[in-house]
Amino acid sequence: MKVLVIHNRYRSEQPSGENNVVDQETALLAEAGHEVDLFERRSDDIAEMSLSRKAVVPLQVPWNRAVRAELARRLADDRPDVVHIHNTFPLLSPSVLAACADAGVPTVATVHNYTLICPPGTLYREGYICTDCVGRKPIPAVRHGCYRGSGLATVPMAASMMLNRNRWWSGVSKFFCISRAQREILIAAGMPADRLAVKYNYVTDPGKTRKGAGEHLLFLGRITEEKGIGLLMKAWDQLAAAGGPLPPLVIAGTGPMQDEVARWAHGRDDVRYVGLQSKVECQDLIVRSNAVIAPSEWLEAFGLVVVEAMAAGVPTVAAAHGAFRELVEDGVTGLLHEPGNPESLAARLREIVGDAERNQEMGWAARLVYEQEFTPKVGLERLVGGYQAAIDA
Repeated sequence: MKVLVIHNRYRSEQPSGENNVVDQETALLAEAGHEVDLFERRSDDIAEMSLSRKAVVPLQVPWNRAVRAELARRLADDRPDVVHIHNTFPLLSPSVLAACADAGVPTVATVHNYTLICPPGTLYREGYICTDCVGRKPIPAVRHGCYRGSGLATVPMAASMMLNRNRWWSGVSKFFCISRAQREILIAAGMPADRLAVKYNYVTDPGKTRKGAGEHLLFLGRITEEKGIGLLMKAWDQLAAAGGPLPPLVIAGTGPMQDEVARWAHGRDDVRYVGLQSKVECQDLIVRSNAVIAPSEWLEAFGLVVVEAMAAGVPTVAAAHGAFRELVEDGVTGLLHEPGNPESLAARLREIVGDAERNQEMGWAARLVYEQEFTPKVGLERLVGGYQAAIDA
């Protein structure tokens, strides 16, 4: 097939699983013999813009006429079999849908988060899961300043969501949801169920699996409230106060709470904060883990770190909501804790390290699920199958 991939890349300073998925899928398609081209923008470029140009960016979030015209020319020249849209914020806009419709090119879109029904895309506000804007006008998001804590910054995203809702829902032949949990939420919000297909993200086989019990417990991801880092610190302090043997906790990643985490970990023997790590270093941290911890307080649409742990034969302790409930089989491939409850998380962490034989069995079971559901081979089959369905439609 001839595939055109459309994506607005996130800032380099903000490590993005979405960028990684796009890169992996385009490479996978090319290796399989498909012709893949990119139509992209980079959020990094905003820093180099003049002040006047920067001022225009928010106004073009709902609709960018120049991008529509540029993409129309590209489609006329290249005539792809299918267009695959990932992220359009902030430099592309949903105007790409109009260009695809004008050209009569089948269009698919991966729904990486919840931006089609929630302006910041998180369904999370001020420490709680929030659905105030789902199926409604996104006025609450503006009132609460849900994007970057600013009502003004939220307006372009809210406007885009309101003005382009029908264009998204009618202009895309097939949506790829990255979990069943996400699909159920989108259907409840009114999106067309017959166009929503589940296509899990895949993970490249690390080429090695854990040997033995592992050296540490690992949190790997964005250091933010919604990812549950505050909850993890409370749970860990409870474990430390109770005493008893525990492997050290390693925290890797960056984000708004990184300074708070660094201060909390400073001078402790039982906690190590290592900051941002390379892909190879992350794989090494995972394969040496007793368990990977995913205590997210928001409804994760997927949970890439869980599948990365599976690939390495490592069990996960995760919050029992969102996609984690289908990725982690409680007591079989890992353990689930009550969301938002530090006592429950502490108990499950104590449990995961308390029985080495059971831990090993859960790791093996997790690896088996990875081989069945999340390998590049399976990912390619589902990706190309989705493209073909869109073309047929």
